[in-house]
Amino acid sequence: MATDPGMAHLFEREGADMSEKHDPQAAVKDPDEWVTGDEPTTAAQESYLRTLAREAGESVPDGLSKAEAAKLIDRLQQQTGRGDQG
Repeated sequence: MATDPGMAHLFEREGADMSEKHDPQAAVKDPDEWVTGDEPTTAAQESYLRTLAREAGESVPDGLSKAEAAKLIDRLQQQTGRGDQG
């Protein structure tokens, strides 16, 4: 999809280098602040949690919210060495 050159300024921040424009951490929001954080886990979260928990020798509690699942995924990724090594 081509961008209208006259609109390019809408996508650029003056003085920003490429690392600032594409910093994946800039878009990461604390799960406790998610609007949908209290909703039940997604199927993708449940599947990934089962995989991580199996590798870590742990079990996944029933009834997790999306936010709780995200925090557990982060912890299990650290424990198993999976995920973003930053």
